Amino acid sequence: MKDIFTGNLVRLAAFDPEELGKAYTTWNRDSELDRLQSPLARLHSAKSGIEFFKKITEEATPAHHLFAIRALEDDRLLGDIGLDVINNWSGRDAFVGIGLGNRSDWGKGYGTDAMKLALRFAFTEINLNRVTLGVFEYNPRAIRSYEKAGFRHEGQTRGALLHDGKRWDILTMGILREEWYSNEP
Repeated sequence: MKDIFTGNLVRLAAFDPEELGKAYTTWNRDSELDRLQSPLARLHSAKSGIEFFKKITEEATPAHHLFAIRALEDDRLLGDIGLDVINNWSGRDAFVGIGLGNRSDWGKGYGTDAMKLALRFAFTEINLNRVTLGVFEYNPRAIRSYEKAGFRHEGQTRGALLHDGKRWDILTMGILREEWYSNEP
């Protein structure tokens, strides 16, 4: 039996609001990271970052599953990932969100590995039928990563974002339980 929280490159760990708040304050100094996750770049103090993540943790219900992402090689904090089950479990559907903080960690497979672990948890542990995400069209690295994890393009909200003087779409991607099982080794 596999450790469901350990992949080839990363492991999912307990979500520590103080650690993540401090880390995101540092990572947030790179405005590209913030603009890949939000249409508007903003700077945050360590105190506000900690308060933000504490609030998320305090307001979490059994439908929220929050994890830190840690590198297997040295246990450093890479980012976070969360599943938010919607429709009071009846639809067995969740939205997933992920963020990797350091630019030096991008493009190395950490995000794809973490997403695969989150999908394993979603489909084998909490018995979901579908996982959905939204991604900005101007983030091709994330789109490729989601495709590698098994997500399919499902739709788009056209011209929803203004980024660097150009209108961009928000893409919707999803994966169904049977699709995940057919590709899981």
